[in-house]
Formats: sequence, structure tokens, C-alpha cells
Amino acid sequence: MKALAWGAGTALALGFGLAAAPAQAQATECGALAELRLADVNLLSATEVTDREGLPPFCSVVGYVRPAINFEIRLPLEGWNGGFYMTGCGGFCGQVLIDAGGFINAPTPGLKRGYAVATSDSGHWGAGSTDARWALENRLAEVDWGERGMRETAETAIAVIEAHYGAAPAPKIFQGCSTGGRQANMLAVKSPELFDGIINGAPALDYTGLVATWMASVVQANTAEDGAQIVTPDVVPLIRETVYSQCDGADGLEDGLISDPGACEIDWSGAMCDAREAPCLSEAQVGTLTAWYETGAVDSSGDKLYPATVPYGSEPFWGLWLTGFEDGGGKIVPIFNRNFMQFMAFPEDPGESFTAMDFDFDEDPARLALMGSIYNSDDPDLKAFAEAGGRMITWHGLADAIVPPGKTLHYYARVAKAAGGVETARDFNRLFMIPGVDHCGILKGPGIGQDGLDLITAMEDWLAGDAPETITTTRFDADGNAEWSRPVCAWPAEAVHDGEGDPASPESWSCR
Repeated sequence: MKALAWGAGTALALGFGLAAAPAQAQATECGALAELRLADVNLLSATEVTDREGLPPFCSVVGYVRPAINFEIRLPLEGWNGGFYMTGCGGFCGQVLIDAGGFINAPTPGLKRGYAVATSDSGHWGAGSTDARWALENRLAEVDWGERGMRETAETAIAVIEAHYGAAPAPKIFQGCSTGGRQANMLAVKSPELFDGIINGAPALDYTGLVATWMASVVQANTAEDGAQIVTPDVVPLIRETVYSQCDGADGLEDGLISDPGACEIDWSGAMCDAREAPCLSEAQVGTLTAWYETGAVDSSGDKLYPATVPYGSEPFWGLWLTGFEDGGGKIVPIFNRNFMQFMAFPEDPGESFTAMDFDFDEDPARLALMGSIYNSDDPDLKAFAEAGGRMITWHGLADAIVPPGKTLHYYARVAKAAGGVETARDFNRLFMIPGVDHCGILKGPGIGQDGLDLITAMEDWLAGDAPETITTTRFDADGNAEWSRPVCAWPAEAVHDGEGDPASPESWSCR
């Protein structure tokens, strides 16, 4: 933890409780926090902010952990609930997005609840979350992004909170999705006593296996010999229609959601060009779909290199992630894969000339091992986290096309085995797989969006002793009106409709 010291003329008063306290009872006033001295930390400013629309008054503390982990901490000026809420960042990070919308990797929901909050750029500046140029021959920045950035930010924030309020925060909750989910799991593995509760969404746990190996397989499978894209945006609506017409009702209810993508078996014959007029699917396009949905990343012997494939039901989101949109834009997976391999994946960066088509599935996975030891957080041994009293909620959208949910299921099975069984694992880690949900709920398709999920309350309840058997999800329309609500059950249970009640009502569902 960070050691505390002070500049001249500043006193540190201790002994205040955790209950919400008015500003005058704070141990140290906001502006004086800029004089706080912490090991390897430069505090640049501490400013009261009282006019930010939609937010309660707060003290903004801005600084960096040397050499380059930039952060912002926000401390409620009144009504502090005694806790600390920190969030991770998405993609390759690179910015302090403390005012990000929604709740995914966004501290604002915690601040509105009375938490002191913080977030970080993870140790570098980047021009957007797909920019990896900062990592070129920069091992220290890669280490910061891999693990050090979030740990150092958390320890700094806790020290600042103690100095300001005169009390250690409790509870301490971390929430992250995608890369933020990887960071969340890394904290549980390597800093098991740092946080009481961790909300871990769509975690990119095996970053080298996912972003290098698996994504390279996705790109190669969709690239013709002449370099042309095989599955193009214009045929995605037909692919979606074919999949949903054959899979939607497999759970006994046609509701626009595919509840068990792994149970889908698709017959493409009726969608192919020898059976219908355009739009239709060519043999090459069906070959790509088979590689995406079924084969995945394999070596020349057919051995799987990554335990997940593109899930059936993710088609509504392919424009953003896989195929691009008809009017341009999107297609993030090829961009993310290319940038990662050029600047981050290998011990020696190959640079701009390296593409997915250069990736060798027999030789290159082994070359990823060193960087995987820096980035990956898929060690299933969470016993130290459990013994420290930690609680983790892991969740994943079943329609996630960029971080496929099969890896999360595979990892949770390993966690359960390491813990001695599923029931023991459920004592400290509960998994919720949500049908119809895009990556981190970024886009709203047939399922819910970020606005339909409240995991902070679920974590607060668990830390108070009430472990979540279900989490209620709600789909809202564009005007904020609820269209339906239903439970998601803690794995391995699944939500089942009773066959009679209104599917829009959670009372018509139970866990099986």
C-alpha cells in the first residue's frame, strides 16, 4: 500500500467513521490533498467541482503514478457512503474516461451512489481504444497495461480516500468489462486482498489466445485468395434470419432470443444461391460461417488453440465487430487483431507490415507465451481471493462476437475444479450468462443493453450476506419504457419459462 506523507502546513487527522459525513467533518479539505506525498505518485491538482450537471459535488484529484499511469479520483464532498468504487478500461485503454456513459468501465454510477471513485488510462496515452502504437518497443508500458496500472491506481486512490475522510473505505468494489474484465480477474489473482467485490464482465482473460490467435483465425477465414472479404455486410441479414428461424424456439419460446447458442445446428441449404435468388449465400460464404461458428482457431492437425467460437445469435452485432456496415465503418475485430499483433503480441514487435494473413497457427502461438505471461489473467486458482473474503460476479452476453462467451464458460469450469467443485466456487464467484446481449451490452439488439442490468446492487447485497441466485434483466425502449423483465440464473442453472405466463413478466420464469 502507498505510504502517506504531507507537505508543510498540512495535518493528517485520523479516526472518522465510515458513515456519510458532511464536508466540514472531513479529515483533510479537498485542496490540501494536492500536498499529499505518496511513493512514486505525482498529484497534480485537487479541485472542488460543484456544478457538474447530473453529478453530486465532488473533489477531483488528478495525478499519475510514475512513469505514466494517469488517473482521476473523485471524492463526494457530502454524503460519502464509506465505500470505494473503481472501474477498468476497454480495449487498449489510453485515456482517463471517468465521464464515460453507461455503467461499463464507468465510475459515474458509483459516484451517484455516494462512493469515492477512480479510474485510470492503464499507463499510456492512446488515440482511442484500438490504438496500440504506444506499445512499440515499450515493455514498461505493456507491463503497466497488463497488471501494474490498475493495482497502482487502486492503492493510490485508497490512500487518498483515507487522507480525505480519515477512514479506510469499505466496501471496495471493482467493476470492469472486456479488457476491464481481464483487469478485474487479474486483481483477484494477483492482488486478492485489494477489493472486497469484483464485477467481472465479458472478460478477455487469455488476451494472446483471443486477440492474436482466435481473431487471426476469424480474419483468415473471411479472406479470399485475392484478398477480398468473403462474408460481406449485405448477406448478414439473411444469415441472421436463417439462424434465428432455426434456433430461437429451441428453448420452447420464440422470443427473439437464443438462450443456448451451443445447442444450435444450422442447415444452410435453403439460404444458398442454388436454392434461392439473391441475397443468397455462396459455398465460400458457408465455408467461412462454418469456420466461425464451428471450427474456430486450430492448428494444421485440427487441434483447437482457443476454446470458443463465434456464437449463434451474435449476428445483429456483426457490423460493428466482424463484417463492417454496408455504408462503411465497424469491423473492429480485424483492426484490433492487426494492431495487437503489430505492436503488442510478440516479444519483438514485427511492426506495421504484419497482418492476420501472416499468422502461422503452428508456429506463432508458442511465440506469444512471454507476452501472455504479462497480459493474461486466466489462472483458475482464486483460492487466495476466496480466503480473503472476496466476492466476484462474472457475467457475459451470449451474443458476444468479439470476446466469445465459450471461453468464460471454459474458464469457470476450471475455477470450479481448482476450488474443489461448482458449489465451492459459487461461494465466492457466481457466473451469469445473458441471452441476446452484445459485448458488454454496448449495442442493444434483441436482448438488453447496459441500461437493463444493475450489478452494483447485486454486489452490495452479496457483500452484505445475500448471495445472488438470480439477477433481473430489463429491456427498455428508446423512451425508457420497460418492454420486458426476466431473471438470469447463476450458472449452471438456467431461466425457464413456465409455458403459460406472460413472457414479459419475471414471475413467469424460474431457475432450473
